[in-house]
Amino acid sequence: MRVEFCSALRVFAGCLAIAVPLSATAIAQTSSQTPPPDQSASPTTATDQDRVFDMGKIVVVGTPDGQPAVGGTILTSSQIWTLDRKTLDQAVNVVPGVVSTFDSNGRRNESDIFVRGFGRWQVPLMVDGVRIYLPADNRLDYARFLTADIAEVQIEKGYASVLAGPGAMGGAINLVTRQPTKLFEVEGSLWSGGRSDAEGWNGYAMVGTRQRLFYAQASANYSDRDYWSLSGDYTPSSNSLQPAGRRLSSDSSDSRYNVKAGWTPNDTDEYAVNFIKQLGEKGAPLNVVNNPPVPPNSYWRWPYWDVQNTAFLSKTQIGRTGYVKSRLYYNTFANGLDAFDDGSYTTQSANGRFHSPYDDHAYGLSVESGLDAGSRNTLKSAVFYRTDVHKEQQTSRPTHPTLASSEPIQEQAQYTWSLALEDTVHVRPSVDVVGGISFDQYEVTKSEDFNTARGVFEYPKGGADAFNWQTAMIWRYSTNAQVHASVSDRARFPLIFELYSTRFGFATPNPDLGPERATNLEAGWKGRVAEALRLEGTVFYSDVRDLIQTVVLPDTTTQTQNVGDGRFYGFEVAVESPLSTQMTVGGNYTALRRSIRDGLQPNLRPTGVPTHKAFLYASWNPVEQLTITPSLDVAGERWSDINATPQPGFPYVRTGSYSLVDISAQYAVARNFDVVFGLKNAGDQNIELAWGFPQPGRTFYVKTRVSL
Repeated sequence: MRVEFCSALRVFAGCLAIAVPLSATAIAQTSSQTPPPDQSASPTTATDQDRVFDMGKIVVVGTPDGQPAVGGTILTSSQIWTLDRKTLDQAVNVVPGVVSTFDSNGRRNESDIFVRGFGRWQVPLMVDGVRIYLPADNRLDYARFLTADIAEVQIEKGYASVLAGPGAMGGAINLVTRQPTKLFEVEGSLWSGGRSDAEGWNGYAMVGTRQRLFYAQASANYSDRDYWSLSGDYTPSSNSLQPAGRRLSSDSSDSRYNVKAGWTPNDTDEYAVNFIKQLGEKGAPLNVVNNPPVPPNSYWRWPYWDVQNTAFLSKTQIGRTGYVKSRLYYNTFANGLDAFDDGSYTTQSANGRFHSPYDDHAYGLSVESGLDAGSRNTLKSAVFYRTDVHKEQQTSRPTHPTLASSEPIQEQAQYTWSLALEDTVHVRPSVDVVGGISFDQYEVTKSEDFNTARGVFEYPKGGADAFNWQTAMIWRYSTNAQVHASVSDRARFPLIFELYSTRFGFATPNPDLGPERATNLEAGWKGRVAEALRLEGTVFYSDVRDLIQTVVLPDTTTQTQNVGDGRFYGFEVAVESPLSTQMTVGGNYTALRRSIRDGLQPNLRPTGVPTHKAFLYASWNPVEQLTITPSLDVAGERWSDINATPQPGFPYVRTGSYSLVDISAQYAVARNFDVVFGLKNAGDQNIELAWGFPQPGRTFYVKTRVSL
C-alpha cells in the first residue's frame, strides 16, 4: 500500500507540475464545496441550486436552504460532471465518510455504498424524496443509478431527520433531479471511452420550459458498455477462467428517463407530477481465482433490472408561517436473474440452473406539516405509510427437454408506517436546538413460500415496532464558522429475505426477527481561516445493537438472529483553499474503524469498508477557457469474503487498497459548448475491492456538452 501510494503521489505531483507552476498572486475567496466546482459555467447561466427540484429535497434541519444537513454533505451536478462520475457509486466516493465498494461476495456484480460503516440495509436511498426499496432483499445495485440528470446528491450521515420516514439507522441518500430554469432550455452530452478502443458510450439529453404558472421537463440518459479492460498488471493464473485484456461478461446497459410537470399558482405553492423510469441489463464477471466456479451455478446474467416511480408532490402555504408538503407515489421493480450452464451463456439445463424473475411494487404517501409557533420555535410533524409487495416464480433447468419445472407464483407483502414530530428551538439568532421523535411499525401481511412436499404455504407472519429519538445543536458563532453536535437513536426493520429466505434449503426462517438499532453521536466544526482557507472536521461514534447476523443451528442449517453488537467510530477532515486566482486545491480524509462482536462467530469480520480513505484534487485555469483537474483517490485495505471450495477456516482476506490518479482537461469551445479529455486510473493499478474480482485498469475518455 505504501509503495503504491508513493507512486500515485508522484503521478499526482507530475499532473500538478503539468497543470500549474504555482503562482504567488493574491489569494482569492474559495468555493464552499469540497470537490472542485465546475469553473466552465457562464456567469449568466443558472447556478446548481437553481436547477434543484425543490420539492424533491429531503428535510434539512437547522441549516439554510441549499446547505447540507447536520453533519451531512451535498454533492452537486457540477462536481459530478467535472470529476466524470457517471453513476451513483462513483459519485459518492469523493465524499468524506462515504465509500463505494464491490459486493463482498462478488458473484452478483453489485456496487454497495457505506456511510460511516453502514450499508444499503441501514441507509435508505430516495429519489426526489421517494424511497427506493426492493421488498425481497433490498440489494440495490448503485452502479445502475445514472447521474446525468441529477441536480444534487444529498447525503445524511448518522443524523437523518425522523421526518423523512423510518429505517435511517445510519443515514440517508437522496438523489434530487433537475428542474427547468428558463423559458426554453436544452442540454445534451456525449461520452465515449476505453483502454485502447471505445468500449462504451453514454448520452444525455434534456429539454424544459419554465413559465409564470407552470413548468415542464423531459430528460433521457443512456449508457451502454460492451466490456471493460483489466489493468496491464493483471496476470492470470494457469487455470484462471479470465485471460488478460477484456473482462469477460462485463457488459452492461442502463437508461434513465424523467418527465415532470408542475403548476405554480403563486410564489409559495407548487404541485407536480414526476415520472422516472430506469431500465438496466448486466453481466456478472466470474471470480478470477476459482476454476471451476464456486458455487458451480456462477454463470449469471441479469436480462433486466428495472425501476419505475410515479409520484405526485405538493407544497401548500397555510397562513403566514404554516405549510403542508405531501408525496403520493407508486413504484415498481422488475428483476430477472438467469443462471447458465457454462461460459457460453446459452443453455440452462444442468442441476441448479434457473430463471428467477421478481415482480415487485409499492405504493404509499408521506405528509409533512410545519408551523412557526412564535419567533423562537418551529414545530413540524410527519406521517409516513408504505405497502410493499414481492412476487417471485423460479423456473428450474428451463432449457432441459424433460426436467424443466416452474414453481407457482409466491407472494410476500408488508406495510410500514411512521409518525414523527420535530421541534426546532431558535435559542438565539445564531443557535438552533433540534429535537425529534418517531414511532415506526411494520407488519408482514403475506408470507408465501413453496416446496414440492407442501406446495404453496405461508410462514407465520412477522412484525415489530420501534421508538426513535434524536437531538442536535448548531451554533453559528461567527459569519464564517459554526459548530454542531448531535445524537440520534434509530432502528432498522428486517427484510423479507432475512425473515423467510431458506437459502436454497440451507437456512431456517425466523419470523420473530427483531429490528437492529444504532445510537449515533457526532461533533463537528467548519469555517474559514483568514477568508482563504476552508476547513471542516467531524468526529463520530456509533453504538450498534441487536445486529442481524447469520448463526448455525444444531441441525446445521443457518438462521438470522439478533445476536451481534458493534462499535463504529472515526473522524473526517476536509480542506479547500485557492492558491491563486487560477488555482484551487482541496481534499478530504476519513479514518474509520468497525468492530462487531458475535458470541457465535468469534472470527467475524465486517467487510467492504477501508480503515483509511482520502480524496485530493486541484483545479487550474491557465486560461479562461481551459480547466485542468487532476485528482487522487486513496483507500486502505478492507476485509473481503473468500468464497472457495473447500471453505477456509478463516474465510476473510484483506484486499482493496488503491491510490488512483485521474486527470481531465475541459475546454470551453464556445459559451455553451465544452469538450473534455481525461484519463482514469492513470497509473494502471490492478486492484480488487472483493477477493478474486479485479477492477478496470487505465482508461481514456472524451466527452462533450452543449446547452441552450
